[in-house]
Amino acid sequence: MGTQQIIESINAEVVSRELPRMDVGDTINVHCRIVEGDKERIQIFQGVLIARKGRGANEMITVRRIVNDQGVERVFPLYSPRIANYEVVRRADARRSKLYFLRDRQGKSRRLRDRRRGIKHVKGLPIAQR
Repeated sequence: MGTQQIIESINAEVVSRELPRMDVGDTINVHCRIVEGDKERIQIFQGVLIARKGRGANEMITVRRIVNDQGVERVFPLYSPRIANYEVVRRADARRSKLYFLRDRQGKSRRLRDRRRGIKHVKGLPIAQR
């Protein structure tokens, strides 16, 4: 077996976890496992998905939210064992693959248009095929 085949088999094991379909512009909840001493709890980070990078086991997402009028961005490995769950809260229309321009926006211009107007909460979306 060649080196490339070994790498692909390892990636296939990691990527086998099913994820909801998440596109750039969507508002998502990321359920992070936080370890404090001997206790473990889950903390939810809700924000707009502004970027996706990489592929396979190395895929990363960048989620941005506003806290006390300050922008906070976190980068999550998509298939990390520290991530318990992903939820899609709202689907939005994005014409670009990276939404870094939202960093400069304030107020109403920061909002993104709904993909399907009238549908606020998304349930039963197909699983992403990657």
